[in-house]
Amino acid sequence: MSGQIARTHVGTSLAPLFTVEDLTVTYRGEKREIAVRDVSFAINPREAYGLVGESGSGKSTIALAIMRYLPANGRVAAGRIMFDGRDILGLSTRELQRLRGNRIAMVYQDPGAALNPTMTVGDQVAEVFAAHQDLDRAPAFAAAVEMFERVRMPGAADVARRYPHQLSGGMQQRVIIAMALADNPSLLILDEPTTGLDATVEAAVLDLIATIRGEFDAAILLISHNLAVVSQLCDHVGVLYAGELVEEGPTRELFSSPQHPYTAGLLSCVPRFGMRKDTDPLVPIAGRMPGLGEELPGCAFAPRCPLAREHCRQEKPALFATTPGRHARCFYWPEVEIPHVETPNRDLGVIPRPVTPIRKETPLLEVSHAEVHFGTAAGTVRAVNDVSFTVHQGEIFGLVGESGSGKSTLARTIAGLLALNNGAVTLDGHDISRPVEKREHTLIKRIQMVFQSPEATLNPRQPVRQMLGRTVKALTDRRGAALRERVDELARMVHLDATLLDSYPSGLSGGQRQRVAIARAFAGDPDVVLCDEPVSNLDVSVQATILTLLADLQQRQAVSYLFISHDLGVVRYLADRVGVMYLGDLVEIGPVEQVFAPPYHPYTETLLAAMPTLDGARVRIRAEGSMPSAAQIPPGCPFHTRCPRILGEQCKTQEPPWRQTASGHAYRCWIPPADLANRQKEVWQNHVDGTRSERMDDDDYQSAEPCRPPEERVSGRPY
Repeated sequence: MSGQIARTHVGTSLAPLFTVEDLTVTYRGEKREIAVRDVSFAINPREAYGLVGESGSGKSTIALAIMRYLPANGRVAAGRIMFDGRDILGLSTRELQRLRGNRIAMVYQDPGAALNPTMTVGDQVAEVFAAHQDLDRAPAFAAAVEMFERVRMPGAADVARRYPHQLSGGMQQRVIIAMALADNPSLLILDEPTTGLDATVEAAVLDLIATIRGEFDAAILLISHNLAVVSQLCDHVGVLYAGELVEEGPTRELFSSPQHPYTAGLLSCVPRFGMRKDTDPLVPIAGRMPGLGEELPGCAFAPRCPLAREHCRQEKPALFATTPGRHARCFYWPEVEIPHVETPNRDLGVIPRPVTPIRKETPLLEVSHAEVHFGTAAGTVRAVNDVSFTVHQGEIFGLVGESGSGKSTLARTIAGLLALNNGAVTLDGHDISRPVEKREHTLIKRIQMVFQSPEATLNPRQPVRQMLGRTVKALTDRRGAALRERVDELARMVHLDATLLDSYPSGLSGGQRQRVAIARAFAGDPDVVLCDEPVSNLDVSVQATILTLLADLQQRQAVSYLFISHDLGVVRYLADRVGVMYLGDLVEIGPVEQVFAPPYHPYTETLLAAMPTLDGARVRIRAEGSMPSAAQIPPGCPFHTRCPRILGEQCKTQEPPWRQTASGHAYRCWIPPADLANRQKEVWQNHVDGTRSERMDDDDYQSAEPCRPPEERVSGRPY
């Protein structure tokens, strides 16, 4: 077969457990359109194999073909899918039903959509045991609880009696994994299992998957656009582009020395930890992926490839065997390297090093002792508690923390979408604490917001031109030709093709919709833009484009951002200063270089340790359990119930003091800066093997100074 990649099991003579051979999948539109073309790869027993690529590359189509879940208009046009010596495509319906669940199981991206909202999660997993192991209800439910325990579900017996809406995203994902493992499958297919999860939840799920691989002796096919997640879990990786496998090889080798320009392009889009927008510009991949059914005579990547020559545009390259264990679909693979930009390139969206903005002494945006409460049946919930910070002109202030920490609530309050219970918010000295409908018109246009999901905020019945025009009309005095000129100008500002102005949101890609949302936010020349997770659901290539766009606009428009994200790598890359929130409290604040270097608050440390990296290295510092709800904030330090560095009783009963470490940097913790820095440096240097967790006991902390009573909080703002 052409292009087959088969490997014997490392160190043995075992044949692969699973192979895809010359797989071609088509969808029926006006004609049969090829979605996956001649794809071949193999997975050995107990091996983890990753498939990566942008949306539309064919990753999920391959997974659906393996499970024989293709929609009615899709079919496998050629190839074989061999599992344990049998072709899945030739199995009868009864044989296929026995194979699914018993030998092959799949975990989907959105666990909430995969769970039945009318049944407890325990009953749903029990159904799997009853169906595949012929168990009665009581033993099946007991088996479900035992499986919850095996996937490290906190309070397994109690959780089994809850409904999906009563569980966090991470807990829902554990339920789906428990369901998939009910019959101890030999192959586990994971389709974007951590997309949309917080860093700490993602880390817990990845640890769980790694544990499952050992305990259940399962092979894993991981489908993801997150290269760092694939790097952490997978032994081998295949890179898909426009339905073709363009590169394959051992994960570490492929990510450190790519042999296809597309792989190199993906790697250049990732803001590696330590990169900064002013010195290390990202390099988004120019152009777009060919659409479904779009046929090109030569290499599919040629229109976007920096190495492409006339030969590439006329002839399709084969999947060449390059170096031992490596394959690449490129005529010029020896010339491939991760791009490094020496000079600005506007075609790629690369920005030059910005000039340090001139900042007024008076902050542009000031949040002072902000409190936001919600009334519930259980009483008052404190969503934001006594939070204070400032944002200066031309500054990007990052806000990080897990879901439920209060980030989005705070942003919506600043925007005037939620009521402020106590405290104040001022914009350039003007009080904007009141709801948006009660604010002066001149202040409304000066502070705008970009949301995480543009499809939820764009009118599906209006073309882009009309949406932008209405916003310009509402925020400015432009009319007629001046209004139309401003709409065209906004499209150019966000690099949105003018031909798309007459398109509806449904006809745009995710990145294009986000560009429209950004253009709308800039319609009235704002001073401050609140960005709430604007890149969290985007492919790495689209994310890089949006990040460089935001940085470019910030430089050219002298605008300030409040940038909210759970991705610390993105915040580290983009922000000038950063605040860390936990359970409604600000626990650390300062310049980004200082917040992400010891000493940092133990909560910040757990967020950093949870980040997967492209080199696969991680430090195993884990927060215990999950974040309590805002209705159950513990006494003392709110983080003490999960803290890996808890000292003792004073952490549980007394609020910690603010500790100043340097100019503008402070954190709330009982551990003095010098002791915390020494301990953190030691751990992060010595735990590069990532083999064990770190949790401090009183005996471990003999070097610390005796604990003191809480110090007086200085004006509530230690900066």
